[in-house]
Amino acid sequence: MLYELAQRGNFFITWAVLTFLGFTMTIVMSGTLFAVDYWRPTFARWQHKSNPAFPKPAMVRREVLQMLKGIYTATLCPALALHLVDYGYSHAYGGLGGHSVGYLVFSFFVVWIGSDFYEFAYHRLGHATSFWWKQHKAHHVFANPSPFSVIADDHVDQLIRSAPLLFLPMLMPINMDLLFLTYGAFFYGYGVYLHWGFELSWLDAHQPFINTSFQHYVHHARSTLKKPMHTGFFFKAWDQLAGSEYKAGPSDCLCAKCCRNRGERTREAFEKLEKPNYSVLLSPSYWWHGEKRPGTEPTPAE
Repeated sequence: MLYELAQRGNFFITWAVLTFLGFTMTIVMSGTLFAVDYWRPTFARWQHKSNPAFPKPAMVRREVLQMLKGIYTATLCPALALHLVDYGYSHAYGGLGGHSVGYLVFSFFVVWIGSDFYEFAYHRLGHATSFWWKQHKAHHVFANPSPFSVIADDHVDQLIRSAPLLFLPMLMPINMDLLFLTYGAFFYGYGVYLHWGFELSWLDAHQPFINTSFQHYVHHARSTLKKPMHTGFFFKAWDQLAGSEYKAGPSDCLCAKCCRNRGERTREAFEKLEKPNYSVLLSPSYWWHGEKRPGTEPTPAE
């Protein structure tokens, strides 16, 4: 579909269509989890939240606005890759393109594992040097992120993160629908989980293989310049090899499971907790003016 689109239109039309598709996917995936677990939080669900506090509406607004920058920046690379086919610089194709289904499966795993290492390496660089930290630190404004913060990055940071969407089709034949869906649904979908703020009971934060939402919460809360911590995306192996894991025992671990085991997630604590009134996010004027406009200050929900 995407390959055929590029053959029939110009670069800007392709970019606009990809941006619309990206916007739709991000709003649906991030918005659904936000509506379920942030809008009207319950005690049972809150017991699984890594950070017991909820972000202010102003921070959620900032996440969404910054996410929009990430969307139209991230779609530049696949749009360019599609249009470079005509100049012989891209091996992007549509359908099977003369390749087998087995090749599609193989290319998916190349994209998945290769992109995961690329994300770890670039992300770690963003915490290791002052120059790259300047590009990345806008994402770390959100110390207690919501599902909207997955690609809430500045332009340079998001452009480099999305660069595999351009250079992978230049290095190997790749089905562009597969590539875009891998990044737009598979990677972004897992990113929504990582930024969700809630932990899954069946995927323990202490298992040694896969990064969970807790690892990424710790990354946002503890990792800064010269202190990379859990900069990997899917696999824990990269941080294990680099020695950049969060390590804590049952007595001081911050994960929701350990907090529950220590008796810290009580009904009394939940009742005392401020639950922001996110209904202000339904006001168009709030998106335009923020909290500068009188009468839009968030108040605790009943």
